[in-house]
Amino acid sequence: MTDRQLRATIGLLALAGTALAAYLVFVHYSGRPITCSFGGCETVHRSKYSEVLGVPVALLGLGAYVAILALSLWCSEAARAAGLAIALSGVLFGAYLLYAQVVVIEALCEWCLLSDALLSVIAALSLLRLLTKGAPAPPGVPARART
Repeated sequence: MTDRQLRATIGLLALAGTALAAYLVFVHYSGRPITCSFGGCETVHRSKYSEVLGVPVALLGLGAYVAILALSLWCSEAARAAGLAIALSGVLFGAYLLYAQVVVIEALCEWCLLSDALLSVIAALSLLRLLTKGAPAPPGVPARART
């Protein structure tokens, strides 16, 4: 995959994550019931783990997804590293929250699981993007076609 393809894929996944997190922020502030097919979302959404220092976890996720989306627009070394750092932080925080869902709350939120999956794929692609940043173009492909 070229850097341009990786950035486009990361950007699309971050856009999906932004929509997901925006929905969860809307639910949090509107007080409306959360749409959930297997019932644990409301339990998780109302738990003490849904906020960090009074800030909704969904709002933190929204910020992370927007930042990743913005960073996917740049092809600099700093943007690659920052995107990976944000995605890995999200994966680690998501793992902590997944533990809380399974062990402490004893309920699963499908929206949270989807966000965890999105962030995991974004982190993997961001790592690939960082590692392949200086890969030479295949024979016969101009260097400008890689970006």
